[in-house]
Amino acid sequence: MALTYPHFLINFKLYEGTTGADGLALARTIETVQRRTGTTFVVAPQTPDIYRIATETSLSVVAQSVDALDAGRGNGKISLDAVESAGADGVLVNHPESPDSFGDVAATVTRCAERGLESIVCVDSVEMGRAALSFDPDCLLFENPADIASDRALARTDPARVETFVSMVDAESPRTRVLLGGGISTGADVKASLEHGADAAGAASAFVGASDREAWLTAVAAALEAGDESR
Repeated sequence: MALTYPHFLINFKLYEGTTGADGLALARTIETVQRRTGTTFVVAPQTPDIYRIATETSLSVVAQSVDALDAGRGNGKISLDAVESAGADGVLVNHPESPDSFGDVAATVTRCAERGLESIVCVDSVEMGRAALSFDPDCLLFENPADIASDRALARTDPARVETFVSMVDAESPRTRVLLGGGISTGADVKASLEHGADAAGAASAFVGASDREAWLTAVAAALEAGDESR
């Protein structure tokens, strides 16, 4: 695996103020907290900023998406070779905001394995997760799409569902990690995610919208450490 667990994944998506020099400044804020706390953060910037953040910070970086295409024609598409060369450590696959066919999921996971990149496949149910495990991904990102950009973290609103999902993954593919997303907005959500069996957690809008981002990251770091110790 290319990523360290436990970690907290911050997805910049297309939020205003997360690209170019602004995006690098955000990444450096995250890096500052990572160094001070000794916890691990991972960032998913927009594709043009992967190289900048990968080379100018010590953060692990994942691509928000790629296209499952061979080299050649495909104007405007994003190749796995391109994000690997830019310094990405992994790839988000089948995110609810950029879904893939299951055939493309399989191809991307295989190609990530060939390159030593972390494959993080997004799923929204036990059944979908079980199907995705047939491709042998490194990590399943489990979230309810309706909870994205809300404050309804699954570990708080439906912990039994999280535990059922984690148990399924443990039984069918012990090497595959589980990352919880969707609605995570506080350190308490992060701690609960790990306590209910997840190996990592992540957010996007909660970080971007925080009035004091460094303080928010510090709370997440403390929760990440506390949740890991309590498992």
